[in-house]
Amino acid sequence: MADLQVEYLDQLTPARRQEILSRSQEDVSQVLDTVRPILAALREQGDEENLRQHGLQPGLKITDLEVTAAEIEAAHRAVDPKVLEALQAAAANIEKFHRAQLERDMWAVELRPGLLAGRLHRPLDRVGCYIPGGLASYPSSALMNIIPAKVAGVREIIACTPPGEGLALNPATLVAAHLAGVQRFFKLGGPWAIGSMAYGTRMVPRVDKIVGPGNKYVTAAKLLVFGQVDIDSPAGPSEALILADETAESRLLAADFLTQVEHDPDAAAVLVTTDAAKARKVVDLIKAELPQLPRREILEAALAGSSAVLVAPDLDAAIDFANLYAAEHLQVMTRDPLSLLPRIRHAGSIFLGPYAPVPVGDYASGTNHVLPTGGCARMFSGLSVDDFIKKPTFQHLSREALASLKDTVITLAEAEGLPLHARAVAERFRYT
Repeated sequence: MADLQVEYLDQLTPARRQEILSRSQEDVSQVLDTVRPILAALREQGDEENLRQHGLQPGLKITDLEVTAAEIEAAHRAVDPKVLEALQAAAANIEKFHRAQLERDMWAVELRPGLLAGRLHRPLDRVGCYIPGGLASYPSSALMNIIPAKVAGVREIIACTPPGEGLALNPATLVAAHLAGVQRFFKLGGPWAIGSMAYGTRMVPRVDKIVGPGNKYVTAAKLLVFGQVDIDSPAGPSEALILADETAESRLLAADFLTQVEHDPDAAAVLVTTDAAKARKVVDLIKAELPQLPRREILEAALAGSSAVLVAPDLDAAIDFANLYAAEHLQVMTRDPLSLLPRIRHAGSIFLGPYAPVPVGDYASGTNHVLPTGGCARMFSGLSVDDFIKKPTFQHLSREALASLKDTVITLAEAEGLPLHARAVAERFRYT
């Protein structure tokens, strides 16, 4: 904890600034060489490799790695009714939000007389959803991954999650996946799950796309199988940047800061505030509270990593840093947070005001919590219905429309040295 201290944004050394900005990016690059042989073994040996990795009991069969209907029924009986009710309420909001994202199945425009061009919307055939586990179980991630795929119309949705001792799964995770609409669920974790879904085994069907967050090994595996399958984004350990001015309450800032480092030792939380006194107060609150908190070892590791409490010279500098950081979660705790929204260019999901803490988006507001990390919010968006839909284009031309474009196409084809492209158009007018 001694490592957490107030730092000044305009006084950071280049090395410290880069450490904060790079956070989980560096961690992923360091494990690529560890993950490559795992994926190679999966490609060559398939289910046998999974059984070696996950087979904790003598006589275990490959089929034991798939969740059965009886296990799902048992999970429903085991889950607290209040948890079930909460999952149902969250699922309803998530489905409603994602249904609002649906577009028309087809649109077309007449670009010129006789030239009709348009685009179709077609769901993927099969997707794989990775539900993180290990240090904690995340039934909410089952909802966030599976529901958008179901809303999009994906034909087959499979899921994988790391099993616990004796291949046991968290009952709430099983129930959440079932409520969300999963068809097959496998007890596989880490790179083994990603590789199995990417390459296919006798047990696990090959998917068209893999979605879902995970640790740095999962992220590395997703990056390495990209091209064999599509992926949503290289989502790694959780992160958040809190943008605050003098109006923000210190106790809320401290609580929200700790929220983000609770997930994982590699998680990162960054507070950027224009108020130096408030920054010092937040650090004092965190240090005072830490000894009594659960998951203390995880919290301390994350706080000592790429987390930071920064004082910015003014709000403009704070916003510029927030855009440079491109946070997975961006929390805006300022006098008028809505007025800053037009100035935010890069963030996975934005939480505005004192009554929009990040956990509400993690669980129940309806927006998706599967978000780009490690600065990837500069070019990726959070998981949505769009991730499960392909958009092929089409065109139909009358003879007159082709005639109006004939000279343009022939000229450009010949300029590019592709005479047969030019001939394909010219042939249609040769004898008329």
